[in-house]
Amino acid sequence: MTRGLLRKKATSKQVKQLNFAIDCSQPVEDGVFETKDFETFLKQRIKVAGKKGNLGTSVSLKHDSNKIQVSAEAPFSKRYLKYLSKKYLKKHQLRDFLHVIANEKQGYQIRYFNIQAQDEGEQ
Repeated sequence: MTRGLLRKKATSKQVKQLNFAIDCSQPVEDGVFETKDFETFLKQRIKVAGKKGNLGTSVSLKHDSNKIQVSAEAPFSKRYLKYLSKKYLKKHQLRDFLHVIANEKQGYQIRYFNIQAQDEGEQ
């Protein structure tokens, strides 16, 4: 029996599940930001297989009072969440006051710009 002619067994691919979080606690506490509206924006805008709003089973979104949890199958970029977050802020004219920062490896945080520290540096 030759070894080259043996068939390899087909291995089933396990889909890697990615979890991301977007923390919106500062603007939500001030009443500037609504996590429910942000979640619906993400549901409408996230593209799966080149189509908007086609989440299916590959992407799921949940919102708490201050956080949005995103669970997605493997080919999903954390950077894409930042892009959509910035787009939401621009749409609601909050981009001048808020920005998106990576606070941990699997998440972002939406914070206010620190204007006082910039003013002190100029003087």
